[in-house]
Amino acid sequence: MDSLDSLQEESQELKVFLADIAPKNLPKEILEDRMNELENLVETFWWIVILTKLQKKDQPDTKTYIWSGKLEEITKEMIRTWANLLIIWNVLKPGQIFEINEYLRTESEKVWLKEHIKAWDRIDLILKIFDKHADSVEAKLQIELAAIKHMGPRIFGMWMELSRQWWNSGWWSGATRWLGETNTERMKRHLKDKQQKIKDKLKEFEKMRDLHRQSRIKKWLPVIWIVWYTNAGKSSLLNAMTKKWVLAENKLFATLGTNVGKMYVFTDPEKWIWKEVLLNDTIWFIRDLPPKLIDAFSSTLEDSIESKFLLHIIDASDPFVSERINVVNEILDDIWANQPRIMIFNKIDLIDQDKLNELKNTYKDQNPIFISVRDEIWLEDLKWIIAKNI
Repeated sequence: MDSLDSLQEESQELKVFLADIAPKNLPKEILEDRMNELENLVETFWWIVILTKLQKKDQPDTKTYIWSGKLEEITKEMIRTWANLLIIWNVLKPGQIFEINEYLRTESEKVWLKEHIKAWDRIDLILKIFDKHADSVEAKLQIELAAIKHMGPRIFGMWMELSRQWWNSGWWSGATRWLGETNTERMKRHLKDKQQKIKDKLKEFEKMRDLHRQSRIKKWLPVIWIVWYTNAGKSSLLNAMTKKWVLAENKLFATLGTNVGKMYVFTDPEKWIWKEVLLNDTIWFIRDLPPKLIDAFSSTLEDSIESKFLLHIIDASDPFVSERINVVNEILDDIWANQPRIMIFNKIDLIDQDKLNELKNTYKDQNPIFISVRDEIWLEDLKWIIAKNI
């Protein structure tokens, strides 16, 4: 994570320029939503967004991803507005992010900027946010593992940088080239060893979680997992159902890791027979969540596979509600979470009756529940449905 931290240490205030390269046939509203989501990610750090740029290309540039003319245009705008960080919505190859940073370094030196302009891709940004919100040893280990998987291939770029420096200083020779390659191999081996040590530590957490699972099974203590696309109102629902305070904030990734709360439901209201249930939530889902990040959090996500059923929380007021539902379902399928899912449309207080009727009609085959956590609408009905399902 050092390369991600260094820029913030150099500058007290980050002024961010956002860029997105998208296929020509992608609808305008999707493009706007992608950029809005990226801006929300940046706002998690209260960084200042200066400008946004879009380039529509069916194929990105193989060398710098952003085609040269647009990259030159962006760089000039960044210099003019004193922006010092370029964040690209897309996920770039190690060589591409290296070439962009080399170009930005060269252009920064031409105008005698005190700090070089730097570039991150979307995974860099998400990892930075992960690092900010991680508050457990396991979460920090998972983030470190994801960072190694993402940053490790950039050794290529570091080697190219060393080669450039040696060539310019006149020290280039067969001996130094051999030394540089050896150092590169050593670094690769070091990262591989470190990655294995992290995996070994995570296995200890997995064993502990498995013991907890076995204990819950013996006690017949049902566990229900909440899955959700960002900002669906998950934390607010967990608070309302369990009376356990969890940070509920309108920011992407405001919480990271797992929160657990107890709730009690009446399995037979007439006889006042109740059952204790555990409600768990885990990491959020988001559009185009890179597989390597899902893989890094697999040890946490595996608990969701073992749960009795899933509560899928959905923002009923989201204009892209169907897309959000598909994103969550696809990720659940990828991690083999095949148990029943109860669809819960939250925030119905923010939509009109026509929209509500449309959602009811579209998803009637899945028997969805419509609630408002804020106005406490239908929460008792939700508890009764949970009781029937356990």
